[in-house]
Amino acid sequence: MITQPIAIFTDGSARGNPGPGGWGAIVIIGDKVIEIGGREEHTTNNRMELMGAIAALEALKRFNLSSDPRFNLYSDSTYVVLGMTEWTVRWVRNGWKTANKKKVENQDLWERLLSVAEGKKIQWKRIDGHAGIAGNERCDEIATAFADGEAPQLYSGILENYRIRSILNVS
Repeated sequence: MITQPIAIFTDGSARGNPGPGGWGAIVIIGDKVIEIGGREEHTTNNRMELMGAIAALEALKRFNLSSDPRFNLYSDSTYVVLGMTEWTVRWVRNGWKTANKKKVENQDLWERLLSVAEGKKIQWKRIDGHAGIAGNERCDEIATAFADGEAPQLYSGILENYRIRSILNVS
């Protein structure tokens, strides 16, 4: 049984905004770690930030989570964190319109993120990017590599064997 919150780190990157983009995520459940990432040819940074969070939450299906776990999702994206903690409630209530009565950008991905987050006990935590937080730095490496058309080596295995020893240090 997992007693610690599941740690998730996410990041997104776009070259050109819009341009080629990538996302990266790390999921740490107990003594297991998986890194995931992906690429889109023509996208924006905000869409890639959302995809990192979506893909990380979708990746939870790979694990046999029999209990009702808690999650800490760490992102350097104010857009994602405020979106999930404040904005989406109003957007849904207002028919996916902003306070200025404009259509919400990236509604398709917001709806997907709301769907995969539904029923989960998630603490959405905003962290500073490029500030030495190991999980964020690694997700940035993964996301930018995919944005640049590279195929980074992704880890999947035991936490004890993970090369980033300070992965759970978010201070």
